[in-house]
Amino acid sequence: MIAARSKRRLRRWSVGVLAMVMTFLLAPAGMARAADATPVPVPPNTGLTDKGAGAVTAADRDFVIKVRLAGLWEIPAGNMAIEKSEDPRVVNIGRTISQQHVVLDKLDIAVAKKLGIALPNQPNSDQQGWLNEMKNSSSSETFNQVYIDRLRAAHGKIFPAIATIRASTRNDSVRKLAQQANQFVMTHMTLLESSGIVDYGSLPTAPAPAAAAGGPVPVDNQMLAAAGAGGVPGVNTSVILLVLAGALIAGVITTMRIFRTR
Repeated sequence: MIAARSKRRLRRWSVGVLAMVMTFLLAPAGMARAADATPVPVPPNTGLTDKGAGAVTAADRDFVIKVRLAGLWEIPAGNMAIEKSEDPRVVNIGRTISQQHVVLDKLDIAVAKKLGIALPNQPNSDQQGWLNEMKNSSSSETFNQVYIDRLRAAHGKIFPAIATIRASTRNDSVRKLAQQANQFVMTHMTLLESSGIVDYGSLPTAPAPAAAAGGPVPVDNQMLAAAGAGGVPGVNTSVILLVLAGALIAGVITTMRIFRTR
């Protein structure tokens, strides 16, 4: 009688333990799915001031001028896309980029005025050549390819330059402009690539990495996360959980066998 009750209690205890184990194992998967659904964060403006405070370098001045030059040719190029392209995707891309450069141009002019930087009023010779190439395109298809490839290449060149200024400038107004320009350029690159006709093979390749120099040892993000959580770098948390769960289940089964033999 007592043995029967003990066996029933053991079964109930075993079922409860197994249920907790399964819940424990499934919880990380649920959290991972929730994390996947999190939208990409948009960097806030917190901490970015626009008082014109801080030294202005030659690189800063060159950056402000280049932002202006970008608008001077990309606005008319976008207007040409609206007029010359027969592809609704390219028309929409041209309209959007043109309109957004009007906004960025106003931001750039305000910074230049604040810092006393003289801005050009005409595209440079290369940019004018690209505009002429678009203007002289004999068909919608030819125009589309020229427009998409020239703008995508130009955005690819300015993208790393913006990152350098954003990371190094001492001037708060230039820093904020670089932050804003980065958002515009990333958006425009994505829009241009959405056309589906970018000739990636014609884009310049990245330079070879420089030889590793002395200095602080880079810290891997996985190492930081593991250290913060008390884990072990390079060991997957799911693997650890499975091993622990397997050991617990094996213990339960062994205990049940012992009781059955009594």
